[in-house]
Amino acid sequence: MKIKRNQLCGNLNKDNIGETVKLNGWINTRRVLGGITFVDLRDRYGLVQVRFDNDLPENILTIVKQLNMEDVIAVEGEVQHRPEGSTNKNMLTGEIEVVVKEFEMLNKSKPTPFEIKKRETGSENLRLKYRYLDLRTEKLQKNILIRHKALQATREFLSNDKFMEIETPFFIKSTPEGARDFVVPSRVNLGKFYALPQSPQTFKQLLMISGFDKYFQIVKCFRDEDLRADRQPEFTQIDMEMSFIDENDIQKVSENMLKTIFSKTIGKEIVTPFPKITYEEAMEKYGSDAPDTRFEMIIENVEDFAKLTNFKVFHSALENDGVIRALKVKNGAEFSRKNIDELTELAKTYGAKGLAFVKYKENEFQSGISKFIDEESGKVLIEKLKLIDNDLVLFMADKWNVSLTVLGSVRKHLGKKMGLIDNSEISALWVTNFPLFEYNEEENRYQSMHHPFTSPNEEDWQYLENNPKKVNSRAYDIVINGQEIGGGSIRIHSQEKQKRIFSALNISEEEAKQKFGFLLNAFEYGAPPHGGIAFGFDRLVAILAGEPTIREVIAFPKTTTAQSLMIGSPDIIDEKQLKELGLKIEIEK
Repeated sequence: MKIKRNQLCGNLNKDNIGETVKLNGWINTRRVLGGITFVDLRDRYGLVQVRFDNDLPENILTIVKQLNMEDVIAVEGEVQHRPEGSTNKNMLTGEIEVVVKEFEMLNKSKPTPFEIKKRETGSENLRLKYRYLDLRTEKLQKNILIRHKALQATREFLSNDKFMEIETPFFIKSTPEGARDFVVPSRVNLGKFYALPQSPQTFKQLLMISGFDKYFQIVKCFRDEDLRADRQPEFTQIDMEMSFIDENDIQKVSENMLKTIFSKTIGKEIVTPFPKITYEEAMEKYGSDAPDTRFEMIIENVEDFAKLTNFKVFHSALENDGVIRALKVKNGAEFSRKNIDELTELAKTYGAKGLAFVKYKENEFQSGISKFIDEESGKVLIEKLKLIDNDLVLFMADKWNVSLTVLGSVRKHLGKKMGLIDNSEISALWVTNFPLFEYNEEENRYQSMHHPFTSPNEEDWQYLENNPKKVNSRAYDIVINGQEIGGGSIRIHSQEKQKRIFSALNISEEEAKQKFGFLLNAFEYGAPPHGGIAFGFDRLVAILAGEPTIREVIAFPKTTTAQSLMIGSPDIIDEKQLKELGLKIEIEK
């Protein structure tokens, strides 16, 4: 390369007029006007217009006439003010252009499968197959820069607060709780497998026992689970742990870290401290343990009303330990039957058998279950929901978790569809006081809502053996704009208490010793009180970038079927490799 850049395309401005500069980059656009060739040259820092006049040597002009988009070139020339009337206000460098004196072709490009400057000309799968081209687009260049800034801001903040960054192993032991593990066969220990970590949970607890009272790591984690927009089989966490603290200490550090990240990456100030809401209140009001509080529309308990109606569905639900909840939709009475049927189908995907409704128009109840509402019950409903003309009421009658989850999902859908959400707003909050356990109907046992090292509230230990559903935990989630971006807890640091939790989870002493013996042994050597939190870094960056999916903020993501279309993984391995690992593949037909 003869012409090595001494300036960056996006950094030039009118202060550089008169200077001779050398630029390297890709051709973003090419056009010919009056026999003069103009090229918008692009590098990571932006675009600048480059002008090839007709007085250049014939050998250069011949090549210039054959230039295509995404060719890689080098130019040397003088920065000049654009002629009057030809400035481009849509470009940061729109007042100037570079008039070429020397030129070098660095590499030709085939026609690209989609236009780099018009990303939408390629489907998502096509763009994932050619991700190295997708990463040239302005949008992804911006997103990856935001990710970089967030990484640097995180490390700087935590390091300044005396946190120590410590790496933990990727080849670990499979554990019985949580999502499915990705496993790796061992060639030197045939028949045995490593697991890739779902999080560094036990290691960060061991680091607290080791005396490193403030640990952090920006780390890859792995979960073999069904995917969706905010999940990937491999993802990144900001992992943190602290000793000699309580919940308030961890929450204060987390808030200040997020405040710093938002400020340094996108220049947005967020207000601290964040409000707190209990898990039960979040479910009762918003139907979600990750509520979006950027818009109103609160779920209400309408059981007093339900008892006064002669609607059998309500009475049957109450008799079978169910609940009756309602969601008021302002101006929803304008919804067509088709609109309501669509909401009903949505509700069914979350476990509802149906979705009852009634419209309140012209001071009377219409449609839906209106025939079951008399004057007395109607008055109760009007007062409870503060109904006004043109309101729609949606009802759920089912078990507590089903009723609230369904209405929460409908609420979230309507918030987006009706334009009720201010996307420029940042709404952050803590959800606290989660149940320690959730009941697994398929396995007929309790399992940890978070993980088995989460400490119960001190006053709830008494219920552990006899009434486990009454036990709440010292766990906390942080939610931004309706997305859980972090979660943590105060940990158990007593071997005896940890054994009680394993027993409540039907994890035998032998199994506990096999899976977690190293941690239980470590508890015997002076384990300090400790706790921590882990942030979903990809989700956080997606919020910073204003993206709906984390695939847009990861350089090389997988599809929703956990495949890399670019490199063709996962893939088969040959018989020789299988034999070395002592493996044989059998696929059920």
